[in-house]
Amino acid sequence: MTKLILVVALIAAIYVWWKGRAKSANAMPPGDARALLGLREDASLVEIRDAHRRLIAKVHPDAGGSAELANRVNTARDTLVTELNRRTPRAS
Repeated sequence: MTKLILVVALIAAIYVWWKGRAKSANAMPPGDARALLGLREDASLVEIRDAHRRLIAKVHPDAGGSAELANRVNTARDTLVTELNRRTPRAS
C-alpha cells in the first residue's frame, strides 16, 4: 500500500511539474509581444526595456490599470528578452 501511495504521489508531482512547464514555455508568441510593446523585429535590449517601462507606467494597477494587462506587458518583455538571448551569440 505504501508503494502505491508513493507511485501515485510521484506521478502527481510529475504531472504538476509538466503542466507548469508547458504553461510558462512560450506563453506569448514573439510577434504578439513586439506588437504589444510597439517594437520592430530587430529591437535591442535597451529598446525592449524602454518600451516596457513606458507601457507599464500606463497599465500598472497602481496607475489605474489592471493586473492582467500589467502581467501581459511583463510577459511580452520576458518573451522578447528570452528571444534576444537565444539569437545573440555569447562571448567566450
